[in-house]
Amino acid sequence: MTSDTNTNASNTGAGGASRPLRPARAPVRSKLRNGTWIIPGTGERTRRQFTLRYPRVDGPDDDDTMHPLTEGETMKEKLQYMWHNTQVAASNLWAWTKSPKGRGTIKCSIAYLLASMGTFWHPAANFLGPMDGKHIVATISVYFHPARSAGSQIEAVAIAVVAVCYAMFIGTMSMGTSVLFGSVLDMVELSYVLILVIFIGGGLGFVGWVKQKLNNPLVSVGASIASIGIITIVTKENSVHTGVFTNQKIIQSLKILLMATTISTLVNLLIWPVSARLALRKSMRNASISLGEMLSMIASGFLSGAEEDFTSSEFTKASSTYNSTLTQMNKNARESKYEYYFLGQERIYRNDKNVVKSMETLAQSLGGLRSAANTQFELLREVSNGPPSAHSPAVSPTTLFSPTFGRSLSATLKSGSNRFTSLGPIDEAPNERSDPEDEPTPMRETPPLLSPSGSSLRTPSDIFELFIARLGPSMKSLVHTMAEMLKEPPFGNPGSPVKINEQFKQSLGDAISLYNQARGNALEEIYKTIELGRSRSESVQADFEEVAAACGHFTFSLLSFADEMQMYLDALDDLKDATEQKRRTWKWLLAWRHIKLPSRTKDGDPEQLSLIKPVRRMRQSKLPQGIPDAIKNRRGTIGWDTKPQGETIWDLFVRAASRNLLKFFRFLARDDIRFGLKVGIGATLYGMFAFIPQTRPIYAHWRGEWGLLSFMIVCSMTVGASNATGLARFTGTIMGAIFVLINWWISNGNAVALAILGWAVAFGAFYIMVDRGNAPFGRFILLSYNVSSLYAYSLTQKVDDDDDDEGGIHPIIGSIAYHRVVAVSVGIIWGLIICRLIWPMPARQKFKEGLAVLYLQMGLIWRRGPLAILLRNNTAATSYMKMGEQAAMQRYATQLQTLRVAANNEYELRGPFPFEAYGRIMSSTQRALDAFHAMSLVTQKHGRLSAGEKALLYYTAEERQQLCARICHVFQVLASSVMLEYPLTDAIPSVMVVRDKLLGKIFRFRKEHVHHEMEGGKAPSTPTSTAAAATNGNADAGGDGDGGNKAKKLSDVVVEEPDYALLYAYALVTGQLAKELKVVEKEIENLFGRLDEDALLLQ
Repeated sequence: MTSDTNTNASNTGAGGASRPLRPARAPVRSKLRNGTWIIPGTGERTRRQFTLRYPRVDGPDDDDTMHPLTEGETMKEKLQYMWHNTQVAASNLWAWTKSPKGRGTIKCSIAYLLASMGTFWHPAANFLGPMDGKHIVATISVYFHPARSAGSQIEAVAIAVVAVCYAMFIGTMSMGTSVLFGSVLDMVELSYVLILVIFIGGGLGFVGWVKQKLNNPLVSVGASIASIGIITIVTKENSVHTGVFTNQKIIQSLKILLMATTISTLVNLLIWPVSARLALRKSMRNASISLGEMLSMIASGFLSGAEEDFTSSEFTKASSTYNSTLTQMNKNARESKYEYYFLGQERIYRNDKNVVKSMETLAQSLGGLRSAANTQFELLREVSNGPPSAHSPAVSPTTLFSPTFGRSLSATLKSGSNRFTSLGPIDEAPNERSDPEDEPTPMRETPPLLSPSGSSLRTPSDIFELFIARLGPSMKSLVHTMAEMLKEPPFGNPGSPVKINEQFKQSLGDAISLYNQARGNALEEIYKTIELGRSRSESVQADFEEVAAACGHFTFSLLSFADEMQMYLDALDDLKDATEQKRRTWKWLLAWRHIKLPSRTKDGDPEQLSLIKPVRRMRQSKLPQGIPDAIKNRRGTIGWDTKPQGETIWDLFVRAASRNLLKFFRFLARDDIRFGLKVGIGATLYGMFAFIPQTRPIYAHWRGEWGLLSFMIVCSMTVGASNATGLARFTGTIMGAIFVLINWWISNGNAVALAILGWAVAFGAFYIMVDRGNAPFGRFILLSYNVSSLYAYSLTQKVDDDDDDEGGIHPIIGSIAYHRVVAVSVGIIWGLIICRLIWPMPARQKFKEGLAVLYLQMGLIWRRGPLAILLRNNTAATSYMKMGEQAAMQRYATQLQTLRVAANNEYELRGPFPFEAYGRIMSSTQRALDAFHAMSLVTQKHGRLSAGEKALLYYTAEERQQLCARICHVFQVLASSVMLEYPLTDAIPSVMVVRDKLLGKIFRFRKEHVHHEMEGGKAPSTPTSTAAAATNGNADAGGDGDGGNKAKKLSDVVVEEPDYALLYAYALVTGQLAKELKVVEKEIENLFGRLDEDALLLQ
């Protein structure tokens, strides 16, 4: 109130000499009258006061922060600050111990202490047998730690069992091969070759392939466990080298697995158990509340015209909270699957998954709503930056297709654009009555500005004001109703009923009905007002229509969100029904029922041929492939396709053999197959030193098995990931060795002291893993500690091992730690060499290929024509995007972010990876995907076309086709530049030129329509009239044709003002898409440069 008054006073002083003032304007603009809104819980209609703005979150209290001792002036103050800091630290520590991460860290350290008893406690050590390797119990407890949900623990135990069984299978087969060829057939060298190639190369190569194919953290951990078992049995144990079959190591490995998994599972379930089902419900509640907050903030920003609302700390916090919650929600959904299936609640899981998908759809609709709000901000920004000038003159017909015609508000700015650089904030009117039976509050007399008179609307800001004054209350009421529903999520604990209010669906339906009625009236009044203002210049009139379309586009996006809300409530009802049914089923055990044989489509079946197959979205764990198989296959067969078909048998044989060989080599060239082969080759070359008689003593002395394990751990899909893992592995090994030396020196080999000190090291390492989120680094610290400290103590217990070179029963701890550090370092270096030399897969290259393919896909999708699909399929609402295509592109873009992070860890001589620049490119790409989704909502929810809309679409078909082709062309140019890292040229075609041409064609349609309307004896200001357009599908919409033929068709179709809204919404979305393409173009230019006509390229 006060700020608005001051603003008016300042305007009076500053602008009184230059323009007349309208005193009645400010009070009306600063107040938004109350609207009728539906109370979600009761369905009652009320005009009670409410606000969309959320209260600001205050910062931490001064009493909760630490005070530096230097701030104290006297000794007493310093002592007070010290006591205060001690209390704050103790309070924070206590709060941390009650947090999920704090409890997880404590659980992991307890599990490690219990697992180390397999080495320190004699009964447990005797149970594992006389052989060494008992420290593997603690190693497995580190890999499969209990700081996870019960569902994740089930998955971890299953993966551990499979990993150990696979290692035992490879070990057994290798010993059998050694006995057969080495002892029975006396072919020792051949047995070594077979073991190296098949069981080291093939066995570890298959582990690498599975690790890359599934790309799951737990699977990667299981791969490490399997590698430990294979490497220990095949390369370290003497049974394989001597040709003797023994099952002692296999039995010990099974006992180690049993002990480790039992300890981890018991700690997981008995100490602060965590349920993935409960975590899923909690994340769903948080996501629902975040969606409600973001919806309110976006609507509030649109109503106030303040773009700062989207950059405020509240909106940023709500958005980041939802993004993190969405990731956690998907993770919890995947883990809860194992709990639900274990408990026989498969149906509840499927409905939970449907609710999660509904929330993702709501988030996509929210992105479209924000995109529509950004359109308003763009228009207002152009208003504020426009050059002041006199009223723009009328545009001659010859300039209708000039490049500058039709730009948003470009001509409008010349007619008093500086009066309003932004829309003032909107406040609610004072509360009148809160009774649900209130009569509608009488509206005040409409001021001259908002009267339905075209002459009083001078700038597009006036259009926004008129629109908000008419629809603002209803829009605000609908948003408030939906936000209140989202702020009251019905999710309880798993097993408890879903307490959804039965009145929600009815309340939402009533709110949508009120909104639709007010929306129709508001848009009709706006279009009538624009129609009555035809005395304006043509360019100003076109800009007014575009602004009106922006208003309609936002209202439509809000209505689409309301429709998705109804589907979300339906999903909640299904979940409620599934929860109330207590029947349990374990159909997942019937594995044969889940095997689906490929069915062939019957030839000539028009019903099946006409179905559009949905696009499957990528797995969350799958990395982008880059260049698709279709393009690769085309490259390989183009030579044979262009060569004439031979008639001889030899020609046919050569063609068939070449294609089959090419198909086989294409299979070997797949990224996952190459990675498996690369791992197998590297493991074979490293492991051969364990079988060569001259090098085996060196391999055993320097503990080469740990180097081979380090090679398996470091080898990753991309070079960047290998670099990051190698650095963490080396640093963690050094730190673990230092802790070994310190603890051994303090304890002097005492079991109790070593156990306590080991627990302290484990606590710090698990803090790094669980609380700080750096799992590899903390894990490597403990692995290095295990293989030195626990292994050294086991030597003192006279285990069966040939370790006299490290002191035997009097272990030389320095020598043990030194050998491990050297072995790990050699394995890391070998892994980096293999990843660099054999089929390197730089994350930079994969990122560029993936980004280029994404741009190609987006261009091809837009090439279909978002509005053309409405003409081709006018019987039902449809979208230009296939089912699942939006989700597939969204998931693809998310995985590109993973590759971008990996690329940042790659070191090349040409410099570091431009991480920030590509981050801005990905942000623009995400906004472009939001524009795609917004346009999909427009076409999908539009319904059947009216006769006037058909006439407009046919009339502008050529321009729309050119615009789609131009956008596709620009996407392809950008994709080529990103892929090849080539500079752009000055000749990149402009999307805005074709868009302006489309707007000019729309204006020509309107002008000819008015001209023939007047010839027919009708008043120019009639809201409905006839259109000069061809309405049959065979008409050439893009050609000029003969004027006489057009005149004959003037009376065929009735066109109303709302019929223009569809094309204007299309123009708005394409304008936003063109803006993001321009941003990407500018970033690529900064990266690779730009070529001009004077560049000399021939050298």
